[in-house]
Amino acid sequence: MQERSSVAELAKTLRAELDRYSPGGKLPSSRTLVERHRVSPVTVSRALAQLAAEGLVVTRPGAGAFKAETRAAPASGDTSWQELALSADAAELVPRAVDASGVLVTLAAPPPGVVEFNGGYLHPSLQPERALAAALARAGRRPGAWGRPPTDGLTDLREWFAREIGGGVTGAEVLITAGGQSALTTALRALTAPGTPVLVESPTYPGMLAVARAAGLRPVPVPTDTDGIRPDLLEAAFRATGARVLVSQPLFQNPTGALLPPSRRREVVRIARAAGAFVVEDDFARRLVHEDAGPLPPPLAADDPDGVVVHVCSLTKITSASLRVGALAARGPVLERLRAIQVVDSFFVPRPLQEAALELVGSPAWPRHLRTVSQELKARRDVLTAAVALRLPELALPHVPSGGYHLWLRLPDALPEAALLAAALRAGVAAAPGRPYFCAEPPAGHIRLSFAGVAGPTEIHEGVRRLRTALDELLP
Repeated sequence: MQERSSVAELAKTLRAELDRYSPGGKLPSSRTLVERHRVSPVTVSRALAQLAAEGLVVTRPGAGAFKAETRAAPASGDTSWQELALSADAAELVPRAVDASGVLVTLAAPPPGVVEFNGGYLHPSLQPERALAAALARAGRRPGAWGRPPTDGLTDLREWFAREIGGGVTGAEVLITAGGQSALTTALRALTAPGTPVLVESPTYPGMLAVARAAGLRPVPVPTDTDGIRPDLLEAAFRATGARVLVSQPLFQNPTGALLPPSRRREVVRIARAAGAFVVEDDFARRLVHEDAGPLPPPLAADDPDGVVVHVCSLTKITSASLRVGALAARGPVLERLRAIQVVDSFFVPRPLQEAALELVGSPAWPRHLRTVSQELKARRDVLTAAVALRLPELALPHVPSGGYHLWLRLPDALPEAALLAAALRAGVAAAPGRPYFCAEPPAGHIRLSFAGVAGPTEIHEGVRRLRTALDELLP
């Protein structure tokens, strides 16, 4: 931390001193900068590298550092023509404009001092940083680690994912992807054509809705309750729309946290099979199970010999946002189409990441990490649930999940969602809005509170206190 601070301070000082030099002028030598500013040679090297990355200086090995030539201001142009070029073609049934706001709200870091209830990943204190660093170091020493991997993914990693899915799924039926979002994109592009409907749970993950709309699909909502998607309405939706794809999160659904019971699991697959449709199973939360959840049902794909289910899973949520390694599993001719889309889009997942993932899941640290996260998520869920009940009784919590990392709260009818989120941000707490989770008109206002992205119980209590302040500002 001290070294990073020294680098930033020296870079700031040198940046201010650049006005003394003409373009192309030589800066003092590294030895002179070390003596003048009483810093280490490493600090000088890193500060100059930072200024070089900013385009302010040019470094020449053996010659020194020089002030960069002044760049001419870019010519201003007229980009208004793009509005017409990007407009929906007359033959396009669904405009493919992309609304990424529902995704960005969980990716963007809030301002300093704001409690992050809108996060979509584990707090650094919950991430297996040491295990990841060790895995990456070991992976880098593997023979051929920087070579070209098989386009389907490393054989050992594909087989590991197949064992995790279970039910006789083999490594030959698994493709390695660059995380779950990439897998969803590949699946929807492979299974559907622009302009066609795709059935989605309502509410559902905004990132999937964004993918569907970007592909020119028409998301059709199928209502859910505390037990997940309703089979009666699913059957009616297939009949009414002729859809050939359903996207479902049967385990700890995002955002409701619902767990699809065994009877509905069988019904969902049966209904889709009768409609000649695929089920894209987004199994994002299997490794985010809480300590008190009990035995988990297997993935839908494990009980599907007919190839109805296309399975999506990932290591990202349980590790780090930057370990973007996931998997697609499918049976039958659809696998070849998925493979073709995957190759065209990205060629392959970088081999060092795949090797690091293999090192991580094969290490003794992996089961310890899973146990730690399971215990910690349960504890944080209990703290947030109790705090909401005590201090925010106006917000309804219809379901307390036994997995995942968030609570889904319904707002009073008289409380506008946007107004609450704005007041909350003024009070120093960020929450995820409910509106992006619906592809049609929402039945009520909602917010989603994540308990995985905060530092711990103290920050949870402080975030709820600030939400109370926001509510008091809006409610009579």
